[in-house]
Amino acid sequence: MSEIVENRMNTKPNEDLKIRIDRPWSWKRFFFQWEWLLVIVLLLVILINSLLSPYFLSLNTFISTPATFLDKAFIVFPMMFVIMLGRIDISVASTVAVSAVIMAVSYNMGLPMPLAILLCLITGSLGGAINGLLMVKFKELSFVIITLSTMIIYRGIAYILLGDQASGGFPKWFSFLGWGSILGVPFIVICFIITAVIFGLLLHKTSFGRIVSGMGFNKMTCEYSGIKVNRVTMIVFTLAGLMSGVTAVFLTSRMGSTRPNVAMGYELEVIAMVALGGVSTSGGVGRIAGPILAVYIIGYLSYGMGLANLQAPVVLVVIGLLLIFSVLAIRIRFSVSRKNSAV
Repeated sequence: MSEIVENRMNTKPNEDLKIRIDRPWSWKRFFFQWEWLLVIVLLLVILINSLLSPYFLSLNTFISTPATFLDKAFIVFPMMFVIMLGRIDISVASTVAVSAVIMAVSYNMGLPMPLAILLCLITGSLGGAINGLLMVKFKELSFVIITLSTMIIYRGIAYILLGDQASGGFPKWFSFLGWGSILGVPFIVICFIITAVIFGLLLHKTSFGRIVSGMGFNKMTCEYSGIKVNRVTMIVFTLAGLMSGVTAVFLTSRMGSTRPNVAMGYELEVIAMVALGGVSTSGGVGRIAGPILAVYIIGYLSYGMGLANLQAPVVLVVIGLLLIFSVLAIRIRFSVSRKNSAV
């Protein structure tokens, strides 16, 4: 503070005021970041799984196994933006279902597979855009009510199109998307890395990412500052729909067929990954590295418990406890940070 006052006193009227505050490097502040705790948790998950099952600790586990749980991870990136806005989207799993069903039905009706995939992505984007449009036009409605309604509608459309039947018979090359590899690295892992880089740059290196963060802190201030908050909301929810379509493509490729009940519970897992990744549920705070680590923590946790023949409800309980722990830890961390800054 004294440096700022001194700069103001020494600044001439015709000179631009330049204020610079240099924070000294602190190892404590560096290792106090949330992502380091997630690294420790990930190592603990790997250690515990290796003790529970002798088949876990292998090269295949770290190279090929992510292909079994990375399909849902594509939704994590736009969901991070949604939650940073201070909102939530619980319709993404139903968007995956209706996108996959429309892709399968259109292909079996004679549409070429590449066009069917394109239609799947368009369907997902349209579903997300409808969510955004409803929030922009009906601001008096809660975003939870809106996405809950579209969740029911999208899943209902999937059931209307297929009923209780499955649809498949896709070309052989389509399975490469979910199970294929390039130079020993699964194709889906390569796509996940590329997507992570794109969304990381979008969040940390563009004005759009700063606007999303600012809207999460104070939407009204951003609106009065001339920022087109409605357009940003539309873009974020459309991205969530688009990536739900991407998930639909990879999930269908991995399964070889699709049904209206696919991706059940995906929305809860995705939200858990984002929250565990350190993104504030109050909005405004989030970094790309945390959700990526959370994807692997929950993915390996579920996979390892499956190898140990633990029942699915046990896995859900563990994930729920982990989520509660992460939310409490984040709140404690931010309260400590505020106290230190106040001092």
